[in-house]
Amino acid sequence: MGKLKIKKNDTVLVLTGNSKGTKGKVIKVFPNENRAIVEGVNMSSKHTKPNAANPQGGILKQELPIHISNLKLVDPASGKATRVGRIRDEKTGKLVRISKTTKEIIK
Repeated sequence: MGKLKIKKNDTVLVLTGNSKGTKGKVIKVFPNENRAIVEGVNMSSKHTKPNAANPQGGILKQELPIHISNLKLVDPASGKATRVGRIRDEKTGKLVRISKTTKEIIK
């Protein structure tokens, strides 16, 4: 299992599925399962009975995890989807993520 190229709070583009072409923010990443939850993507309806937290009950909408291979990072500089690479930073000596198209560091 390799290192994931998508992290929490990244903006991603959905490549396949019902939400194809949708941009959203990554809420949570599950590295062991290679999945991520993206805001407004892969929505599911959950029927709930009335309880103390939700006295009315009803149908709740929630996001389900989507596979990482169906997501592509959106470059913050250009606003277009890009591939992600990793290089060692000269100043700090740490590995940083870069955009393959613009060669700029992704924070």
